[in-house]
Amino acid sequence: MLPRSARIGAAALSAALLVSGCGGPGFLGTRRPVQALPVETDEAVLNPVLATLQLMADLPGRDPGRQAELFQAAKDAAELTPTTSNRLKFALVLATPGHAGSDPVAAQRQLAELLATPETLLPIERYLAQSELRQVERQLILSAENGRLRDEAPREAHDKLAASNRRLSAETDENAKLRKELDEARSKLDAISHIERSINDRSTSVTGASAK
Repeated sequence: MLPRSARIGAAALSAALLVSGCGGPGFLGTRRPVQALPVETDEAVLNPVLATLQLMADLPGRDPGRQAELFQAAKDAAELTPTTSNRLKFALVLATPGHAGSDPVAAQRQLAELLATPETLLPIERYLAQSELRQVERQLILSAENGRLRDEAPREAHDKLAASNRRLSAETDENAKLRKELDEARSKLDAISHIERSINDRSTSVTGASAK
């Protein structure tokens, strides 16, 4: 029989995994079959998982120096003693947002590698890995969509500005053409007026000469 604190922890773990693992769509919006949460009765199995979950909960709230220490400890354990448990712990630390070492892409890769050999994971570890992988996949999809929208906004503004500049340039060219045509018309009118004055002057001169 587990101690009362471990039983409470197991219940909390069950609720957390059920909420995070079954409440939303999986990768690319698909739903995965809901699996029954395994009930562990071995305290030696349950305590490390609870410790990992506690680390994931505490990590974002620690100061940067302590975050770096906890991250490095998990990384060193995974690299120097690469047991499945240590590798899973580091993958979950990578998946935890809110600290400098968070890396959902690396977390996705490592969780997928662990789940590629599910027989090496304890049932509760496998469930936790599957649940967190779904969370990471959703996070990556949302991040990619947000990035696409950020990229499109400047591009759309640039396209609108370019179109406005083209219209302005066309209007400027049209105005210049109209001014040129107006200047040419004014020059022609001035020339016609000059010719008419010259004709009138000559007519007046001839008339005056005839009258004498």
